[in-house]
Amino acid sequence: MRSILIIGAGKSTSSLVRFLLSESQSQNFKLIIADKNKKAAQSLAADHERASALALDIFQASEREKAIQNADIIISMLPARFHIEVAKDCVRFNKNMVTASYVSKEMEALDQEVKQKGLTFMNEIGVDPGVDHMSAMQVIDRIRSKGGKMLLFESFTGGLVAPESDDNLWNYKFTWNPRNVVVAGQGGAAEFIQEGQYKYIPYQRLFRRTEFLQIPKYGRFEGLANRNSLAYRSIYGLEDIPTLYRGTLRRVGFSKAWNVFVQLGMTDDTYSMQNTEEMSYRSFVNSFLPYSPTDSVELKLRLSLKIDQDDLIWDKLVELDIFNPDKKICINDATPAQALQKILEEKWTLKPEDKDMIVMYHKFGFELEGKQKQIDSTMVSVGEDQTYTAMAKTVGLPVGIATLKILNGEITKPGVLRPIHPEIYNPILKALEDYDIRFEESEREYKGYNPDQLL
Repeated sequence: MRSILIIGAGKSTSSLVRFLLSESQSQNFKLIIADKNKKAAQSLAADHERASALALDIFQASEREKAIQNADIIISMLPARFHIEVAKDCVRFNKNMVTASYVSKEMEALDQEVKQKGLTFMNEIGVDPGVDHMSAMQVIDRIRSKGGKMLLFESFTGGLVAPESDDNLWNYKFTWNPRNVVVAGQGGAAEFIQEGQYKYIPYQRLFRRTEFLQIPKYGRFEGLANRNSLAYRSIYGLEDIPTLYRGTLRRVGFSKAWNVFVQLGMTDDTYSMQNTEEMSYRSFVNSFLPYSPTDSVELKLRLSLKIDQDDLIWDKLVELDIFNPDKKICINDATPAQALQKILEEKWTLKPEDKDMIVMYHKFGFELEGKQKQIDSTMVSVGEDQTYTAMAKTVGLPVGIATLKILNGEITKPGVLRPIHPEIYNPILKALEDYDIRFEESEREYKGYNPDQLL
């Protein structure tokens, strides 16, 4: 019997496993779920007759090599930095491989060898990257096939809380790794191009340079720039496009409030603070404010950042309980970012009955037959519960569908790949529609970059 090896049993693996097990009988394969924590793997296997759990430490070379040798195709759901160890073994033992992560330089370096062996290493086949690639390229290629010329491409994705579970002033809860949310945008300026002009947003300005967009049935959102949009010119074949901008979605008002933490320095992850084990939330906030023998922490913060008492931002800060003198950080030698994460997790962790939501938006401006047109394309996916989240669904299903198509010889293109080729994205997008992951499109006249706002 054929076998699929999944390495990594984290949160995004639940929908992947459910999908593959639903296909295991009809397509005659078994599933091996491997993780350093065997209980996590057993929980996903759930005593299914075609699933087994395996304790696997990927840093134990002999264990890893044996598991990979015994499988027909490998799915790595490990943290991105660990894929390369698996990938090298897959080359060595002639195994196809699938990951949801960005193609790293180390992975890219394997491309020639992977091609020579006729192997398929499918990367960036989750939601972002993944569904964004496929849905964008499908429209871009359609425009090109008609002789159209691309003028603008914008793309935004957000992992958010579903409307029915949105019960705080920030309109936000953690739906993926909280650390990544706290340190998002650091490490370099955001780079993009607008109307032929290169634009750069340094981190300290990132959360004050947003743009608004409307998602049918779900209302208004704000988009803030991702770190490097320009890399997508070569990936999508848009080298001459005047406007290319990729970003992250939040509900309107989130970024302005988050900027308080940025300006104070609370998102910094480069140094450790003193005595954070016993530090109160209130003392943590006070650490970033000027000394005053008379003024309260609240007053100092409002004066430092010019926040009026009746400003909604103030209510948002109070809601987080950051001025509480009794609650402790309880982390030894915490960085500011780690301390802030601890405070936020208390308020922004999804409740058992909460649902998450993935929202994706693409805007395409193009010229066709002498007319300038615009296509808006949107996708919203709402999770079922805390196991089968929208994040797990939109990451896991593309991974699973791609895996079966490679296993069954329906996708045979060799090399270190992204899902940007029609023979890859068309069948996968079609299959995703059966799981309510589909895009709604509308077309109208293109009136230039963001005509409704003066930028």
